[in-house]
Amino acid sequence: MRHFLSAADLTRDAALGLFALAADVKQRRKAGQLGAPLAGKTFALIFEKPSLRTRVTFEVGIIQLGGRAVHLVGREIGLGTRESVPDVARNLSLWVDGIMARVYSHATITELARHATVPVINGLSDREHPCQALADFFTLWERGVDFGSVRLAWVGDGNNVCHSVMILGALLGASVVVACPPGYEPDAGVLATARRLGGRIEVTEDARAAATGADVLYTDVWTSMGQEAEHEQRLEAFSRYQINETLVGFAKPSALVMHCLPAHRGQEITDTVLDGKRSIVLEQAENRLHAQKAVMLRLLGGSFDDA
Repeated sequence: MRHFLSAADLTRDAALGLFALAADVKQRRKAGQLGAPLAGKTFALIFEKPSLRTRVTFEVGIIQLGGRAVHLVGREIGLGTRESVPDVARNLSLWVDGIMARVYSHATITELARHATVPVINGLSDREHPCQALADFFTLWERGVDFGSVRLAWVGDGNNVCHSVMILGALLGASVVVACPPGYEPDAGVLATARRLGGRIEVTEDARAAATGADVLYTDVWTSMGQEAEHEQRLEAFSRYQINETLVGFAKPSALVMHCLPAHRGQEITDTVLDGKRSIVLEQAENRLHAQKAVMLRLLGGSFDDA
């Protein structure tokens, strides 16, 4: 794996290997035995979109591994406007050991990777959010979930996080059911990719049918960054796709609830569910840190002194 731009850049074995590495890193950190496997390494963190979890987990992650982070705001470097994406990639490659970019267009991240001579990580694009999906399935893996028998119901917008969840779920053998209103389905090309990878993917308009017998219920905001002009239209379209106590009641009694955050409480999910005993949302958030450290270690070849 030279870059991490899509969940499809992984294989099943590679994903499971990253989970094991993330678990090791997590345990070492909590035991105070992490060391500095990326000492002397520097990551450039590019943000066209604002972020809490992505910025903090990548910046703290590289620091915990002994490296350094350089934070770059999109308007400061002007990707594709003040300076071409290839030129940014070529210049950064002279100075840093890796690049993480959180961008609007997926074409931007692929162009960065095409012209960079250092690893590039997709911190979010309009097509995918592979780091989020990696942390999500790592969280389920930690809990001993059998991917071959799990039924994950995605309820809401067929967006970038949904795309990465479908692809990684397919690689791991999970069954993924996506429930969304007409016109908000996952991208047809991404759906085809997930199915080509062996995924058991179903798309429906019926949130209740998707939730029935589910082991995991997952949702995300109805209006993502860049879609603010569609807010009222989306509120109406998604009104029947809220994860609430009623919908959760159709899932298995042991079902877990996931959300990648930030949450619009009272819209896609209620407070009682988000803060309830089934919720593993904060575990997902914590595991962004450890899963992404595993990715950086794998891409930069860092190792522990006692390995």
